[in-house]
Amino acid sequence: MAEISASQVMKLRKMSGQGMMDCKKALKEADGDLDKALEELRKKGLKTMAKRAGRETSEGIVLTQASDDGKTVAMGTLCCETDFVAKSEDFKSLAEKMSSVLLTVDGVEGAETIVESEVDGKKFSELITECVSKTGEKTEVVDFIRISLEKPGTIGTYTHFNNKIGAMVVVETSNDETAKAVEDVARDAAMHVSAINPVAVDRDSIDAETIERERAAAAEEVQNKPANIIDKIVDGKMNKFFKENCLVDQPFVKDDSKTVSEAVSEAAKAAGGEAKITRFIRFEIG
Repeated sequence: MAEISASQVMKLRKMSGQGMMDCKKALKEADGDLDKALEELRKKGLKTMAKRAGRETSEGIVLTQASDDGKTVAMGTLCCETDFVAKSEDFKSLAEKMSSVLLTVDGVEGAETIVESEVDGKKFSELITECVSKTGEKTEVVDFIRISLEKPGTIGTYTHFNNKIGAMVVVETSNDETAKAVEDVARDAAMHVSAINPVAVDRDSIDAETIERERAAAAEEVQNKPANIIDKIVDGKMNKFFKENCLVDQPFVKDDSKTVSEAVSEAAKAAGGEAKITRFIRFEIG
């Protein structure tokens, strides 16, 4: 077996970012060959991933990126097992690399879009493996989406202070001037989505099956009431359901004297235009 020098260990450590003992062990197994040692470290990461495949990744970070004109916004989640690793430099470095491609990857949705992308001459999946070999924890991309506006409007974004909840709210406007005027309220609407977690944008966005199920449950609750008032009571319960679950009908988290829709419309009207929330996305880790 070839003698492993300290300089070889240091060189491999610089190349791989692995610990000194791991590098020395890999060099011994590779009989001093740096390329083979690098491959051994990669295999170590794959083995760790396989062993921990069933582990939950309930920690991590929500990442967002916006184009210079604000017309395209992307959001994704990079997750790991513990808060300790989520705060490590290795994980943070991986998160930065993921963040750097959010606006440029070919696809617009799905974790595989990121995993199969190329970063610094490597597939992101390889970078994940390298990170896992250093941290010893399962690490994965869980969510990714990118939205681009084709019409006048703005995309409000918000990330909670713990970096584990993030949201985007798409607001379409009558013109670009109005879009600029509603930027702040769009961002506040994204904060509202992060905090309240609505089910849908509006009543039309809730699928018919859910509405039918809720209506049946409401009717079951009042089946002993007089027949001539049952429909009115059920309608009232359904209106309450919509107000509680539809973003535009919910009391605005920054001013509950108005709904989210009213807050957006007021900001647009003050600028002489119109605005409407058309979509929202919410990611949460854990």
